[in-house]
Amino acid sequence: MVDTIAAIATAPGMGAVGVVKLAGPDTEAIASALGLPCQPRLAKLCTIKDIESNPIDTGLVLYFPAPHSYTGDSTLEFHGHGGPVVLDQVLNRFIQCGARIARPGEFSERAFLNDKLDLAQAEAVADLISASSAQAAQRAMQSLQGEFSHAVNALHDEIVRLRVYVEAAIDFPEEEIDFLADGQVSQQLHTIEHDLEHLRQNARAGQRYNEGIQIVLVGKPNAGKSSLLNALSGQNIAIVTDQAGTTRDVLKERIVLDGIPCEILDTAGLRETLDPIEAEGVKRAKKAMQTADLILFLADPTESSDQLNRDLSELLDGQVPDLVLFNKTDLCPAFEFPNSLSISAKTGAGLDELIQYIVHTTGADQGEAKFLARTRHLDALAQCQVALDQARIQLDTASAGELLAEDLRYAHEHLGDITGRMTADDLLGEIFSSFCIGK
Repeated sequence: MVDTIAAIATAPGMGAVGVVKLAGPDTEAIASALGLPCQPRLAKLCTIKDIESNPIDTGLVLYFPAPHSYTGDSTLEFHGHGGPVVLDQVLNRFIQCGARIARPGEFSERAFLNDKLDLAQAEAVADLISASSAQAAQRAMQSLQGEFSHAVNALHDEIVRLRVYVEAAIDFPEEEIDFLADGQVSQQLHTIEHDLEHLRQNARAGQRYNEGIQIVLVGKPNAGKSSLLNALSGQNIAIVTDQAGTTRDVLKERIVLDGIPCEILDTAGLRETLDPIEAEGVKRAKKAMQTADLILFLADPTESSDQLNRDLSELLDGQVPDLVLFNKTDLCPAFEFPNSLSISAKTGAGLDELIQYIVHTTGADQGEAKFLARTRHLDALAQCQVALDQARIQLDTASAGELLAEDLRYAHEHLGDITGRMTADDLLGEIFSSFCIGK
């Protein structure tokens, strides 16, 4: 039995307009009990009354009959005044008449279960709401319109066609054709491998715009890490003084660089110290390096190349920075050093080049398609790649048709995880529980 669900769809707090949604098989009955019209897609001014017929609020009622609604169920929306007390009263009135409060993401989950959206599109709804830049919002809209799903489904269909050919050849051996050696399987598999790599490249770029990049700034005390954080954010977030060792903890700030959400971590200066507080800060700085997408080491251009090599060897516990930044080059030019960039956090010199490096190195500017992706999607594509690699081995080395068919099935299933063609119930619960209530 499918319940009828209700929820406040607008954000918490006071506003000019608030929306309460109702969806499910009892929508018309609840509307009738409240004296609300159910004329499809026609806005009507109505008053909702409490159980004693006292008016609660007056607003617009919109009705969408099944299956022509967002969820695929009969749906009613009440657009009233945006006060939290009023909206709670309207919601409670729906509950009194037989609805229950919706779980987070339950409206979108029903849209998925009723084939209104596939799983990638449903996730794009939440990504569009939480987009932190205009570029991320545009990509989320492309995903919601199905661009990512179309690319996944196209690859999915390629694998299905190859599976059909391979399994048919296995099932009808009387044809006496060595199908593994005729070149057709190898060519089709090559096309699939190429298309998967192209899709993964696009998805990696989409994931950066969606989930962002974590960048950790490290270096010796007074190297200018806090100044660089302030320069990139455009705010005086970190304390900057001439005294070394000002930063004792990891300071985090979320900013947007060229449309990409970034979390910048300013860390304690790396050095040997007897101060237990500063030593803990150094320990946390080294721990931050282990999970960061990019490690930027700020260096002093007045030091020698030999000293810099010693610093990189002794201070980073074996970690290798992605880029060495010679800061304060407004005071002193930097010397030649591999994989380095000269900047000035004070004047802003070199910051545009640094941002371009960040975008390019993390793959955010790679790929042609403009859709969003999640880490979950990248993991599924990686598992698909593993299966195809095994399929290639079975074809080229073992000439094992049955094992080739099995690996193609695994690849097929991993792609199905992205769009929800083959998705476990516990994964659905995890995905939709992260949505806001009312969506």
